[in-house]
Amino acid sequence: MLETSGNVRSIDELLDRVRSAAYGPGPAQERIAVAFTTTQAVRHAGRTSGYRNEVLSLRLAEAVGSCAVEPGALPAAALDDCVGATVAELLDHPLLPIRIAALDAYLTHARPHTPANGARPYALPAGSSLHKSRARARAVVDLLPVTRLRTVLVVGVVNSLLERLRTRGIGYIPCDLKGGTTEWGEPVRTDAGAELEHCDAILASGMTLGNGTFEPLLAHAAATGKPLVMFAQTGSAVLPRFLGSGVSAVCAEPYPFFWLDGGPGVVHRYGGAQ
Repeated sequence: MLETSGNVRSIDELLDRVRSAAYGPGPAQERIAVAFTTTQAVRHAGRTSGYRNEVLSLRLAEAVGSCAVEPGALPAAALDDCVGATVAELLDHPLLPIRIAALDAYLTHARPHTPANGARPYALPAGSSLHKSRARARAVVDLLPVTRLRTVLVVGVVNSLLERLRTRGIGYIPCDLKGGTTEWGEPVRTDAGAELEHCDAILASGMTLGNGTFEPLLAHAAATGKPLVMFAQTGSAVLPRFLGSGVSAVCAEPYPFFWLDGGPGVVHRYGGAQ
């Protein structure tokens, strides 16, 4: 019997459901045709700092699943491990980013981002990288409640998201494993768990799936009822499965990402403010 809702409480539970074909075709019958990485360096016009991204992506039929990794962290054999392998095999791969990318590819294939599956399309305009970044930030931040927010814990610092929070008059605690400072000179914390008691909502990157830090955020949100909004290039089709189990909203952005093209684009929103 196929699953039609979320309410998944852990990555392991979701993996078990996929292995049992709860969402569609058996993963042992689905093979990855193409594996590739996308590496990006960016410094938006007018910004004082930049950053680098690297993303592993796997192609399954018409779907692409992705997981961000630290630049240079993937071993040289990672792509060879993926090409031609079944989804079932990759769900048991020793590297977490490969497991997440395979899971995302499968769920993007089995549960595409359509209104029938709960997604609401949100158009991104054509324009510069900064213009599109700010447009995406609106799509993400505006999924938070419109009232009773004092401080948001932001896990995975994106300056455009912080800028949008500032525009809305909402305080924030920036947190990222890389540390550093924000565009406004604010220190970036590196331990999200230590900051959970000091916020009344959480805004977190899908990268938390790939580095193993997602489930503590999910557990805290589920236990406290705090809004947990995910912005997801990593695991765009994975995170909607956690709606109702701690995740309150998702801004899903499957490949190709907004920073790859200056033309119009679309993200897909689930839950949150309507």
